[in-house]
Order: sequence, then C-alpha cells, then structure tokens
Amino acid sequence: MNSNFSSVENRPSLIGGLESLLIVSSEPVSVDDFGRMLGYPSKEILEALRSLQNHYETGHGFRLVRIGGGWQFASAPELSELVSRFREDVQNQPLRLSRAALETLAVVAYKQPVTRAEIEEIRGVRSDKVVETLLRLGLIRIAGRRKGTGTPLLFRTTANFLDAFNLDSISDLPALHDLEDNREKDENASLEEKQ
Repeated sequence: MNSNFSSVENRPSLIGGLESLLIVSSEPVSVDDFGRMLGYPSKEILEALRSLQNHYETGHGFRLVRIGGGWQFASAPELSELVSRFREDVQNQPLRLSRAALETLAVVAYKQPVTRAEIEEIRGVRSDKVVETLLRLGLIRIAGRRKGTGTPLLFRTTANFLDAFNLDSISDLPALHDLEDNREKDENASLEEKQ
C-alpha cells in the first residue's frame, strides 16, 4: 500500500481516483497498480472498475475495457467510423503492416520467446529488417538472450501488440489448430468452386 494513502481519511475517492488515473494513462493499468496508488484493496478496486464499466456502457463516447492485462478507456464501438475518420484526417495514419511484418509478428506471438534465426527458419527468408521495424513500432521487444552458442537475442510481443490487436492477453489468440482447420476449409471451398 502506498504510504501516502495509508489511512482511510487520506485516500482519494475510489471512483475519482480510478477515473483520474485512467484518463492520463496511455497503457492499460492493472488492479495491483491501482491498489498501490490509491490504497484500496484489490476487491474494492475491481468492484469499482466494474461499476465504472457499467456506467460508461451507454450514452458516452468511450468505454472502460479490460485489455492487455489491465484496464483502459477506449472509444465507444458505435463511434468507430468517426474515430477512424479522425485518425485518418487529423492524426497519424493507422498502423499498417506488410505481409512480411504480419508473418513475423505471428511467429513471435505463437512461438515466443523466439530468436531471429528461428523466425527466419519458419518464414524461409531473412527477417532482420522486419524485426527492426516491429521493434521500432513497439509491437515486439527484446526479452533477453538464449543460452548457448552465440547467445542470440530473444523476442516477445508487447502490451502495444495486445492493444493493436484488441487482445486482453496472448492466450486470446486463436489456437493454431483452429487456424489450420479454417485454412483447409478455405482451400476445399476454393477447389469446389473451380470444379
């Protein structure tokens, strides 16, 4: 518990404190971080977050969502077209990834931690420039070195990756066998259309 808020009378209002931290945070905030900053038990914080989530469910331009292992404000889904137009017209262009970047990102997401040599073995092509781009975009990070000959760098996905693909955790990715089943179905359907 943060010593600044060790007594009940010194703690900020839970709802007000949550809102103020959420509004200034550019990344998802965990229940533990809220607890440490606000001096409330996790159970109370989680109840308050759920209450806020219900409050912002309708009639507001944003929602409180659980993403990337924490909580964050996000624009309301029904306003996605407006937000997209705003981003295109006023802000930087939305994230656009090449096929090579998406392939590399998929390898990292499913095989992490993974070395560049392992990525290249799976993809069958050099991936150094693509890995540099993904690091620059903050979608992957260096996660140490593999022990052994040469001690190559290991790569993992980041919270930015989870946010960009609207995932709460890496376990929300579809299972590889489901993707294979879908690919086989698509190939069979394509063959049937040609006949």
